[in-house]
Amino acid sequence: MTWSDILSEEKQKPYFKQILAFLDGERKRDKTIFPAKEDVFNAFKYTEFEGLKVVILGQDPYHNYNQAHGLAFSVQKGVDIPPSLRNIYKELEASVKGFQIPDHGCLTDWAKQGVFLLKSTLTVEAHKANSHKDIGWEIFTDFVIQKISEHKENVVFMLWGSHARKKKSLIGGSRHLILESSHPSPLSAYRGFLGCNHFNECNTYLSDNNFGQIGWKIN
Repeated sequence: MTWSDILSEEKQKPYFKQILAFLDGERKRDKTIFPAKEDVFNAFKYTEFEGLKVVILGQDPYHNYNQAHGLAFSVQKGVDIPPSLRNIYKELEASVKGFQIPDHGCLTDWAKQGVFLLKSTLTVEAHKANSHKDIGWEIFTDFVIQKISEHKENVVFMLWGSHARKKKSLIGGSRHLILESSHPSPLSAYRGFLGCNHFNECNTYLSDNNFGQIGWKIN
């Protein structure tokens, strides 16, 4: 099964066509939309459905220049590492043997190994956080989460923060591992994210279910 098998019918629905029409209209009005048009669906391009092992759910794309490139929490190389990702690295350094904090925030190494870095909203207007939260993206991304839950087994879902944890109802928990904590943002990381040990728990679960572990090291 491929993403095309799962998504082709959904992409023909009126709400999805309305999303794309809205984005085209905004671009024609010279609004700056992140990520770039060719990067909006990068999470699906980098992580094939068959190889998907882990879902890390973000909320909204970064809204400053040169940051967002279609993968949750990830930024393009050469861009300052955002605070939430710094805390993710801090947790990895503290819990995963041999992990060293890299000098960039590009997480494509994870995505290529089966870590699906999905945001609940896939676009944003420059410098306006959550500006596209009501254009229909969550209908689409909720559908994606449900289909992953239905069509795969033994996926690790990492739900960080209240927004991500609300998606728990979309997941058949008995067939998957759901890991919950506070968000890695500096405002909340100390409330449970730091010290959560999710990355080791993830790999233990994958091994127990005869899947290859994720190499968290970033080159």
